This record gives sequence, C-alpha cells and structure tokens, in this order.
Amino acid sequence: MNRRKAIGRIILAGVGGVLAFGGYKWYEVARHPDLAWLEHQQDLLAALADTIIPPTDSPGARQAGVQDFMIVLLKDCTDRHTLNKFIDGLKDLESHCRSKYNTSFAGCSGADRIATLTRFEKRDRPLPGIWGKAESRYLGNPFFSTLKEYTALAYCTSELGATRGLAYVPVPTEYHGCLPLQPGQPAWATK
Repeated sequence: MNRRKAIGRIILAGVGGVLAFGGYKWYEVARHPDLAWLEHQQDLLAALADTIIPPTDSPGARQAGVQDFMIVLLKDCTDRHTLNKFIDGLKDLESHCRSKYNTSFAGCSGADRIATLTRFEKRDRPLPGIWGKAESRYLGNPFFSTLKEYTALAYCTSELGATRGLAYVPVPTEYHGCLPLQPGQPAWATK
C-alpha cells in the first residue's frame, strides 16, 4: 500500500466518524419526546424549582405550584429539540444524584441540591459566540437554562409569586419612567 492511499483512507474514516457522530446527536435531539415519563416528574420539578426559588419571607416555587405550569410549558410551548434535551437533563440529574448521594434529587439535603445544580449549570453553559447560537438554534437550548427560565416564568406569573413575591398593582395607571422604590420593596409584577 502506498502512502497516498493510506492517508486517503485515514481521512475518509475520520470524516465518516464525524458524520456518524453528528447523525447520532441529531437523532438524539430530534426523536419523539418521552412525554409520559415527563408527566410523572412533578415532584422532581417541584424540588428543582424550590431549590432555585426557595421559600423565604415570600412563598417558594413549590407553594406557587410552578411544577404544573412548567409541564404545560414543556408539552405545549417547547420545541422538540429543547424538550428532548430537557428530558435527558432530568434523567441525567436523577442518575447523578442516585449514584453520588444514593437518593433522588428530592431526597437530597439542601447543600447537595445546590452542589448538583451548580454542576449542571457549569455543564450546560453554552458555547461562546456564533457556535453557541448555532447550537441553541439547531440542537435546542440546554437543560439548565430552560429549567431556570421556566421556573422564573412560572413563579412570576403565578398568583402567589405576583402578589406576595413581587410588588403588585392590580390596576396600573399611567407610566412613570423613574419611580423610587421604598426600602425593602420587592420588584414590580406589573408594568
């Protein structure tokens, strides 16, 4: 065998491997999502949301019932690629907690929950620049950014979150561009 044929075959094998891996990744995010499994994960979603927005002097995310709204958002308003990444992220999170702490995420202590979420936040950090935008557009948003976005949206639009977690004016009047906040006043729920 001469050198040119060997180099050509090495390049062909490399290109074939890259295409096979790309096809597998595309299939992984484009397959039909496991919505039946997601429906049974309300306790996990409630524990995740309650770790992100814990109860303090205002009610937490679990008390506001964000897990039900998050499931509706995921089923009805999320594209297939992001939904598959989210479901895979939930499964990875549960398997990580079971292997490291020998319990589910809901059974972990507060410090273990925060450590787990910090690990997944670092893992799911998007790539910088145009590569991150292309990945988000064609392969879906990462698990952790979807989790944070939907938790905040569900909490701020819930009755408890809007009335007790945020300042709420039921009938807003005219727009005041610069309105001073009182000491200790939460952010506004209405515009």
